[in-house]
Amino acid sequence: MNCIIKKYFALLIFALVVAGFKVKAQPYEVLVVTGQNNHHWPTSSKIIKTIFDNSELFNATMVVTPPKGEDMSVFRPEFEKYDLVCLDYNGDPWSETTKESFVDFVKKGGGLVLFHASDNAFPEWEEYNRMIGLGGWGGRTEKDGPYVYWKDGKFVKDKSPGRGGSHGKQDEFVVISRKPGHPIMRGLPKEWKHTKDELYNRLRGPAKRMEILATAAQDTARGGTGRQEPVLFTIKYGKGRVFHSVMGHVGKNQSNTIKCAGFITTLLRGAEWVVTGEVTQEISSDFPSASKISIRENLKMQAADAKNSP
Repeated sequence: MNCIIKKYFALLIFALVVAGFKVKAQPYEVLVVTGQNNHHWPTSSKIIKTIFDNSELFNATMVVTPPKGEDMSVFRPEFEKYDLVCLDYNGDPWSETTKESFVDFVKKGGGLVLFHASDNAFPEWEEYNRMIGLGGWGGRTEKDGPYVYWKDGKFVKDKSPGRGGSHGKQDEFVVISRKPGHPIMRGLPKEWKHTKDELYNRLRGPAKRMEILATAAQDTARGGTGRQEPVLFTIKYGKGRVFHSVMGHVGKNQSNTIKCAGFITTLLRGAEWVVTGEVTQEISSDFPSASKISIRENLKMQAADAKNSP
């Protein structure tokens, strides 16, 4: 009987390969790119790596760029060795060689996950802006694309002039699912509360091949726009898939934003989706409700195991 089952799975894998599907083995390999950020990357990158490693679906390696102002030509990760890249980076431009290698990786089907200030990075890099869909700061304006937000039951692309990127005071906010049938969102509550964080607004960009999964709003009295801004979305770039979360502000003594069970769950589900196009993960019992946040204070922290490039 066991022989029959083994033969069946062997034939199934062969058929998938012939049909052009990539058959990936777990754990999926993640490259966490960090080293420069206007946020406290030594804290955030270690926690992000731990989140991936503790999931059992992923095996994470961290690579650290040279410090700001130093020679970036030595930063040459071998992106092609990984299933996905997670960016915790907002700093100096990469070399043309590294940029070309990264574009090639995603276009050919590599996965990309980014959060918070990584969408501030590389304002002049056209292909990066296409990958991330929406970005902010760095001189982004109407030249870079429209504002995108939810209004009257649909998404609006607003071409009004103005800066790209803003946020109000740090607040708890309610995340509202807009695509409950998407694999990343399937099974999640319609609404759930995220811990105190910066809610980005007025992001703008190419917004092509983009699907917005969730939104959140902040009152104008607190520095928000009062409208439902995108907080979770996906982009398809070439054969690659991208998952973008605007949540995750981390300061030297502030990391609950990325210990939020909602942030962790959506990050991991987004990561699985960019690799496979599906999500197999169950929703944990500690997932936040519409009225109550949920922080995983006791993440099993592991050694960062970072390496400098190259």
